[in-house]
Amino acid sequence: MDYTHLSEFAVRPGALTLWRAELAAGADWATDERPFTSVHVRHCREADAADPRPGRGRWIGTIFEMDAALDAAHWRETVRLWHARHEGLRTTLASHTEPEPQRLVCAAADVTVADEPVPGVTGSEQINEYLTGTLEYRLSPLRWPHCLLATVEHAETGDFTVLVAADHSVMDAYSQAIVILELRALYRAVAQGEPVRESPTFGSSADFAHWERGAAAALTTACEPVRYWRRFLDGSGGMLPRFEPAITAGSSAVSERAQLSVSRKLMPLNDLERVEQALTERGHRLSVAVFTALAIAYRRTFGYISLRAIMPIATRPDLRWLESMGWFVNVVPIDITLAPDLDVDSALETTRTVLRRSRIANDATWTRVLELLECTDRPRFGISFLDIRALPDYQLVESLRGHTLRAESYSGDEVFFWIVRAADGLRLSTRFPASFPAVEMDRFLAEFTKAMAEFAPGASKAPATEAAADPSAAAGRDSGRTAAALAPFGVPGEAGGHAPATAPAEPIPARV
Repeated sequence: MDYTHLSEFAVRPGALTLWRAELAAGADWATDERPFTSVHVRHCREADAADPRPGRGRWIGTIFEMDAALDAAHWRETVRLWHARHEGLRTTLASHTEPEPQRLVCAAADVTVADEPVPGVTGSEQINEYLTGTLEYRLSPLRWPHCLLATVEHAETGDFTVLVAADHSVMDAYSQAIVILELRALYRAVAQGEPVRESPTFGSSADFAHWERGAAAALTTACEPVRYWRRFLDGSGGMLPRFEPAITAGSSAVSERAQLSVSRKLMPLNDLERVEQALTERGHRLSVAVFTALAIAYRRTFGYISLRAIMPIATRPDLRWLESMGWFVNVVPIDITLAPDLDVDSALETTRTVLRRSRIANDATWTRVLELLECTDRPRFGISFLDIRALPDYQLVESLRGHTLRAESYSGDEVFFWIVRAADGLRLSTRFPASFPAVEMDRFLAEFTKAMAEFAPGASKAPATEAAADPSAAAGRDSGRTAAALAPFGVPGEAGGHAPATAPAEPIPARV
């Protein structure tokens, strides 16, 4: 599963329809005393209410192919049930200019779903271009609905493509991944006249916000997590770290040109499995190797001694939020400084120690920490890693051509990497400033791949040149998702260290 732009997904031609939630006639919003999460408040304060394209560079989403024919009535009911299930999708704010935004919530029974057929837009490129523009114009953290869906009906094959796009305030990367099987299961239940699955794991993101704000309020400058962050910021002059090679004189937060984007398979499955076997024999997990290889590549390519970045992690501290739609994200600092000789064993051990120590910041809300430390900076260099096999029915998701999507970014100084242990090998997606030469990024990725291969003699040291074709055949078995399917994330003492369970909110490092 790549984390790509919509333009990088070949939508098959067909009949395009948009679907959006609406308030039923006579219904109204109700005020709610529960707060928004710290990052949600920050996100809304940074939004410009006068921006004609509020979704530009900000929306995220998911696209996949449903293995069934499109029935408009059944799909409408599916979308309604989805909104009814997740309170976060039925939430907005009264005003973003207040010191503390007021939450507004509508009742599940007050949601209806409207459709907007788009005649004349049927070709692949037309559909991509139309949807990209529509999402930039209509998705905003300040205007409900904060989520839009689209279907493309393929008459020749008797199935349809589904796009789910949302402002980041109501969806995170883990939500992006699990929504595929959730909508598929809902649609099948509706079509077959069966009751939809109920579960306490569809907890409200508003309840999570109440928990998170309480935990954030308890932080002080004397807390060990805050002190850990202070030491990290001291290493870069009180600022968050940058991907230094991409920062040039005159770099600004916003660029007129869209960032460059790369999505590719770096290692085929057979080479990756040799690496994993070698790591197992050394007592390390793949996540440790990925971050170690990045640090090695950073030194070999650009000469920097330390790899310093932020890492998005899981923030679902209880089973009730295991299958929720929302923004359950925290950020922790990563500072990896390897010995000059880059000995493999010592390098892996150093990285494992760094990743384990970073857990002290797992539950410390990063935005509140920065406030306490009087740091007004924003993340500019981030790294995420996800082992797709940790997700339930990941092979089914692959067969449905499931892809997570991100909007094109126009940042002039941000660099982010999303690395995935996929079913067919090691995949990487990145975005970086248009001013940074693509050949330099290629050189860095080649060194990263080479470093990964060095963990296992015999593995190829060159990036894979051909990505596996996306399977378009529909899958046969039902998702049957249960909370127990994600039980591995609840192992005490592993990444996140939450109890009773932790599921990934953003692509996160596997347990180390």
